[in-house]
Amino acid sequence: MWNETTSIVKQELDSREKLLWAGQPRKGLTLRASDAIMIPFSLLWGGFWIFRVYSLIRGSGDLFAIIWGIPFVSMVFYLILGRFFVDSWKRDKTYYGVTDQRIIIVSNLFGRKLQSLNIRTLQDFTLEEKSDESGTITFNSPEKQWWSNNAWFRQGQPEIPSFEMIQEAKKVYEIIREAQRRSA
Repeated sequence: MWNETTSIVKQELDSREKLLWAGQPRKGLTLRASDAIMIPFSLLWGGFWIFRVYSLIRGSGDLFAIIWGIPFVSMVFYLILGRFFVDSWKRDKTYYGVTDQRIIIVSNLFGRKLQSLNIRTLQDFTLEEKSDESGTITFNSPEKQWWSNNAWFRQGQPEIPSFEMIQEAKKVYEIIREAQRRSA
C-alpha cells in the first residue's frame, strides 16, 4: 500500500517539492458518529417503504403505486446498507500527501480529482484523535466540522478538505506544523 500511495501522490509533485508523508484513510466498512442518527432513521423509513410496497403487491396490485414505490425501496437499501460500501470504496480510492509546500488530496473515484492547499497560507486545521492514535485532520475551522462529518445533510455542498481516518494522526499533524514553520 505504501508504495502505491507514494507513487500516486508523487505524480502530483512539482520538481522542487519534497514529499514528507503519504497515506490513505482506513480501509473497510466503518461506523461514523452520524450513524447514531442515520441507522435508526434509515431502518424506520425503510421499514415503512418496504411494508408499503409489499402491501401494495399483496393487496391492491396497483401497478402505478408499486412502480412509484420501487425508487423509494432502492433508496432504502442504499441508506440501510449501500452507503457503507460506497463510503468504503470512496476511502479506498483516496490518497493523501504532505509536502514541504502543500497538502495534497487525490481522489480516483470517478476520474482524477486533486485538491491542493498551500502550507504557507493554511490557517485553521484541527486534529481529532482516537485512543488507537488514528484520527482525522480537518483543514478548516472547528465550527464547520459538524457540517463536514454529516454527509446526509450536506448533499451538493463542497467537501471540507481533510485527512480522514488516518493512522498516527498526531504524527502527521506535527509534520504539517513543522512544514508550516519551515516555510514561514
